[in-house]
Amino acid sequence: MALTRFGFIVTGAGLDPAHDRCVMESESGRFRMVVIGVPTAAEGPAAARALLTEGVQLIELCGGFGPLGTAAVLTAIDGAVPVGSVGYGPESIDALQRLFAT
Repeated sequence: MALTRFGFIVTGAGLDPAHDRCVMESESGRFRMVVIGVPTAAEGPAAARALLTEGVQLIELCGGFGPLGTAAVLTAIDGAVPVGSVGYGPESIDALQRLFAT
């Protein structure tokens, strides 16, 4: 079976999953990606369940979810589809620190 329906959930301050979403679909209709923006990782499980109703075969999470947020999404969908999460290697630590320094 080929991957034809893909979901991605991204966290960002002020995002609203009811409005902040994007669909990218190939001209042939053979591939469809749905991106949902949520304000915090805590909103991820609900967004993941919504993606399941849209028929996604795989969900990826942005790096903002971390291991606990990823675990919450996995629990919420009970293994319905594979879930992956973005991670950063040690070579990115300094740049991440600069980006998220308060």
